[in-house]
Amino acid sequence: MVREVCNGRGGASIKTTDKRRQDMDKPYDSLDHHFNLPQIRPIGTERPMQWLRMGWNDMRENLGASLSYGVILAAIGYTILSYSADKPYLFMAAISGFMLIGPLAAAGLYEISRRYEKGEKVSFIGSIRGLMHNADGLAFFGAFLAIALIGWERISAIMFALFYRGEVSNVTNFVSGILGSGENLYFLAAYVVVGAALAIVVFALSAISIPLLMDRDTDAFTAAMTSLRAVQMNFDTMMLWAVLVVALIGIGFASMMVGMVILLPLVGHATWHAYRDLIR
Repeated sequence: MVREVCNGRGGASIKTTDKRRQDMDKPYDSLDHHFNLPQIRPIGTERPMQWLRMGWNDMRENLGASLSYGVILAAIGYTILSYSADKPYLFMAAISGFMLIGPLAAAGLYEISRRYEKGEKVSFIGSIRGLMHNADGLAFFGAFLAIALIGWERISAIMFALFYRGEVSNVTNFVSGILGSGENLYFLAAYVVVGAALAIVVFALSAISIPLLMDRDTDAFTAAMTSLRAVQMNFDTMMLWAVLVVALIGIGFASMMVGMVILLPLVGHATWHAYRDLIR
């Protein structure tokens, strides 16, 4: 009785009140609450190898444009490594930093895969023009990656100063000092832990952000939160993908950037298919 009088109009108001109470009690995800995120698919751990196969097909069908990116980025990487060869802390930061900014560097490759998916062929110049589709979002996200790279370079220098014991005149002395002396185990452990933590954060925010920015009219914050959610929902699969990317790029560096001419386009095209697989 009291409930009916309070509602005044009977059952309709009671239902409205009950619905509001249910909505308040229902748990919600903070990312979805604050961002209008695209729907994300759960996927299996077998998918990364499929992404690589599809990426290989994209590269093969757009060989000239794809290898153009590989040659240019490999040349840039070789120049950076040559400059930092007598600066071990900078050399280490350059290798890991190359992976941090990789998602942005491969943006043109995403455009090639995007257009090829629609049955279109695109030249190297045409793929660069495609970057203008969401230039503001790409620029904003590029600024974030640049800040992360600069921050990592400074952290790397500080860790060398605090923990490393030995000659740092060149990379050869540095490697022998790491492998041949137990004095630098603290340095190695600290460097790996801090570097891995930063890499996981940047990877989670950028795994599929750039392809999303190029494919849809969205902002950099929403793209980053979508990428974070995709990694969260498919953590095992995305960590496996991260390991594969690091291994392939590592092979590229080990081959003095020669292998990077092929491996970097392969990873770039495969990342586009990762995005398409994860986002409905």
